[in-house]
Amino acid sequence: MTDSVYEISHLTLVPRRHVGRIVGAVAVVGILASIVYSFAVGQIEWSYVAEFLTVPVILRGLGNTIVMAVCAMLLGLALGVVFAVMRLSDNPVLKHTAVAYVWFFRAVPALLQLLLWFNLALIFPTIGFPGLFSVRTVDVMTPFVAALLGLGIQQGAFTAEVVRAGLQAVDKGQYEAAQSIGMPRLQMLRRIIMPQAMRVIVPPVGNEFIGMVKLTSLASVIQFTEILHSAQNIYYANSRVIELLIVAASWYLVVVTVLSLIQIRIERFYAKGVRPVGGEA
Repeated sequence: MTDSVYEISHLTLVPRRHVGRIVGAVAVVGILASIVYSFAVGQIEWSYVAEFLTVPVILRGLGNTIVMAVCAMLLGLALGVVFAVMRLSDNPVLKHTAVAYVWFFRAVPALLQLLLWFNLALIFPTIGFPGLFSVRTVDVMTPFVAALLGLGIQQGAFTAEVVRAGLQAVDKGQYEAAQSIGMPRLQMLRRIIMPQAMRVIVPPVGNEFIGMVKLTSLASVIQFTEILHSAQNIYYANSRVIELLIVAASWYLVVVTVLSLIQIRIERFYAKGVRPVGGEA
């Protein structure tokens, strides 16, 4: 048999046609075009959107949204760290208390928790220490306080699991090395373990913070004046519902975009010194 049988120089190279990709791209472009066209020809007064985008009421609601998200997230982080450490404790009382906290507050919906805190006066008419002081619960449990407790305590349950995963991701040798030199547990966590765990903790916590910004919209149910509540108050008066909802959505997009960029920079900071897979240190 001659070598001419295996000669391929006379063959024509035909590139593979990705029909599925082309069909998918056309479908996506068509859907996006139809959405843009619907908004363009729909009954939307874009002049109202531009007008109400920066009115004081909306900006005040935006500020309240950011403040609530930051405060609730800080409370959630503090509780998350505490209960994550309790979960990893050898003390059965601390461990099972942390398990119960995470189980309960992850199971109950956020909106239900907000309503429970806001109506706490129906269970506890007064709050205080017997013989020392007491105040009416209805005076203390304002919409801000109820929203802060409802969102922050629930966030603590989710953050506790994130922090626990980060702590467990650190090599056990780091714990043993710190213990071998007599380092106290809290100092070990603060100086040795937590800095290494941060590269695991930061990405999900960043996502949780972005979710918290959007979750503050639930506080409108208990009359907390965040951005959605402010938009609702305006469209109740002028009936420009879709325009005000677009205003609120626009500000959410701006805030989330800024937070996403900040999250990327923080992740890069804590990723320094991490050895890439297959690469050199």
